[in-house]
Amino acid sequence: MASNPKFQVFKSTSNNQYYYRLRSRNGEIILNGEGYTTKQSCLNGIASVRTNAPYDSRYDRRDGWSNYTFNLKASNGEIIGRSENYTTRTAREGGIEAVKRDAPGAPIEDFS
Repeated sequence: MASNPKFQVFKSTSNNQYYYRLRSRNGEIILNGEGYTTKQSCLNGIASVRTNAPYDSRYDRRDGWSNYTFNLKASNGEIIGRSENYTTRTAREGGIEAVKRDAPGAPIEDFS
């Protein structure tokens, strides 16, 4: 198993866009990026995640019926990452803490 945490960059075969995902220490995907038309834009998105991840105010927490998620936003309010679905608020908060802890120093693994 590859070392974690890490960002993984990949290109979709269905739409030719670049995406990133952030894997936590345990290998679980904790954050997904939007589609980017260029690899450089995707890498810029990762740089923005690294910059914004430590700040709690950048996390937009969403509550649904047995479904808790969060979005990570840049300082301009643009969503730069979306979480997986969590079944409890506590689990979601754990996901946010993992992004805060792991994103700033996570290396990039390029699959594109």
